Amino acid sequence: MRFFVYVIGTNTSIHKTYVGWTNDVEKRLKAHNSSKGAKSTRGYKWKLLYKEELNSKSEAMKREYELKKDTKFRSDLRKLIS
Repeated sequence: MRFFVYVIGTNTSIHKTYVGWTNDVEKRLKAHNSSKGAKSTRGYKWKLLYKEELNSKSEAMKREYELKKDTKFRSDLRKLIS
């Protein structure tokens, strides 16, 4: 099974990003955009900014944690949707 870590962003007055992991990025993005994803993503239109494939759920969760802490990386991605 494949696992992914992904970053999505929204172009509202507050440029938000969200980092998560999944085994189906497209399905997860649809869930976020239909307000069935994470609670903090509800009510926004999201675009996929970044995805990375990993070998296991454990690796994906560790990488998600790293990306959530990497504010420079997320800031650079935010510029893509500005």
